[in-house]
Amino acid sequence: MGEPATASAAGRKTRVGPYEVGKTIGEGSFAKVKHARDSRTGAVRAIKVLDRNHVLRHKMVEQIKREISTMKLIKHPNVVQLHEVMASRTKIYMVLEFVDGGELFDKIVNSGRLGEDEARIYFHQLINAVDYCHSRGVYHRDLKEDGLLHTACGTPNYVAPEVLADKGYDGMAADVWSCGIILFVLMAGYLPFDDANLMRLYKLICQANVSCPPWFSSGAKKFIKRILDPNPDTRITIAEILEDEWFKKDYKPPCFEQGEDVSLDDVDAAFNDSEDRLVSEKREKPESMNAFALISRSQGFNLGNLFEKEMMGMVKRETSFTSQCTAQEIMTKIEDACGPLGFNVRKQNYKMKLKGDKSGRKGHLSVATEVFEVAPSLHMVELRKTGGDTLEFHNFYKNFSSELKDIVWKAESDASKKQTK
Repeated sequence: MGEPATASAAGRKTRVGPYEVGKTIGEGSFAKVKHARDSRTGAVRAIKVLDRNHVLRHKMVEQIKREISTMKLIKHPNVVQLHEVMASRTKIYMVLEFVDGGELFDKIVNSGRLGEDEARIYFHQLINAVDYCHSRGVYHRDLKEDGLLHTACGTPNYVAPEVLADKGYDGMAADVWSCGIILFVLMAGYLPFDDANLMRLYKLICQANVSCPPWFSSGAKKFIKRILDPNPDTRITIAEILEDEWFKKDYKPPCFEQGEDVSLDDVDAAFNDSEDRLVSEKREKPESMNAFALISRSQGFNLGNLFEKEMMGMVKRETSFTSQCTAQEIMTKIEDACGPLGFNVRKQNYKMKLKGDKSGRKGHLSVATEVFEVAPSLHMVELRKTGGDTLEFHNFYKNFSSELKDIVWKAESDASKKQTK
């Protein structure tokens, strides 16, 4: 069994085996990714947490086990490294290389489209990684900017026409198509095929009538149209991509050493019923937040920040505020506020998942909240949209924040400003 959580002067930490686990940095339909530190070496890691019961309930054990084993065997500088796998009675933990910088698509949302030279550098890395995986007999089929553990048709916008047709397909050719979609997004700032209606989206993808924006160079236009060929038999191959004149500019082949033999014993142990290798996860009070983490979130102290900062028509997808109430009082207040707004609440420790009971433009709006301890009498509450439409999140938060005004802490300087107005 792993070590239980250990207390510190600042508060009690969450510990999984030898790892001190921090804030959530990403979340999907049945998995979340958390920041972590290896207490043995001090190395920073990312831990992907899967719900073991969900995997069993959906009969996904063999698929997930195969994908995790594949990730561990893949060792390439442009592929996120899986270091080890652990399990508790309810969770599966994948300890990953920590890659700072966030999702590539968020870079485009925040900074705008990339120039061709910068986009080409990212595309070089992507093709190197995909080519390496193909050489090992691994095909992704659903490449996109945040890809890990997706099914064959996880994100329709990036999926090749032949995959949508569900009549059997060549994994190599399907991956090339997805790479082309990513390249288009990097340089255009938007998807080549997009529609809120799923059937219309499928039709657009199958027709593959791609229209490149005028700022694409002629070489880029020709290159992308060779990639986004709806016929997989005539679509450009990776070998041909490596010889394309547009692609070859400033291209440097990858240089790395082959690693030693990889053991999959920990993967096997994570999926069997052996008790001797299970780890524990325990937390008795909200996770403590150190000064550096607090400073990095300082812009989120004021509830008004959500409404003041918009970029490229996109509304902020996460926000935070501080409160001098106890963690339990905050949790109760959030739960009380959600009921009238039509949100179902699921609680675990000092985290809550809020899910709207009505389907919106992009499905049900989902929001994750977490309470952090800044000091014994001060807590920070973080809210993140984890599903649904961002504008709907914006509207939800307008109503939600009005219900929380009496628990939000305001600095004295803010209060004095109001008095002098």
